[in-house]
Amino acid sequence: MPALKPTEFFAEILWLGQVADSVEDLRAQEVEEMDLGFEGFEGECHAGLTRPSCSRVLSQHPRGTEIANTRQISVLSAEELEEISEAVGIEEFDPAWVGASVILRGIPDFTHVPPSSRLQADSGATLVIDMENRPCVLPGRVIEKEMPGHGKAFKAAATGKRGVTAWVERPGVIRVGDILRLHIPDQPVWEHLDSARNT
Repeated sequence: MPALKPTEFFAEILWLGQVADSVEDLRAQEVEEMDLGFEGFEGECHAGLTRPSCSRVLSQHPRGTEIANTRQISVLSAEELEEISEAVGIEEFDPAWVGASVILRGIPDFTHVPPSSRLQADSGATLVIDMENRPCVLPGRVIEKEMPGHGKAFKAAATGKRGVTAWVERPGVIRVGDILRLHIPDQPVWEHLDSARNT
């Protein structure tokens, strides 16, 4: 029996980007297409089958531990990026500033789609959503260089709107203008979720 349900939620790819070295500069370089493999997008600093663990998983692994890479791709929604832009007071917000891989339009409350959901292109290329991408200070530093006085507001403005991290389940090419369909786990919400979060 299928464990994932295709939905009638679709999103158009508006922008694609590649970050060469997030430590040196989080800024992404705009590209028109991505040839995705099992390791992610070749040349992207977040590509690879494994990665060193970071602050997101400190409760599970000491920093720098080699773990499976579920953070190959950073996906944000244009709608939420517009809300962030308004909150920080920037009229024209460049997706490159936040190190985005993919900017989509069309799925409401995108940052909170269920973990393990899939985004699938007509080519068959499929991304698996790992989890919400929590805001950090790195985009704020880039924004501050471009728009002095606005960078410090980013982290608070992006809370709950920073998009998701994802990994490649099925390789293929995705391009600006492609339509991705959202597939969600056909599973009820765990009834003990609130209790577990409050421990």
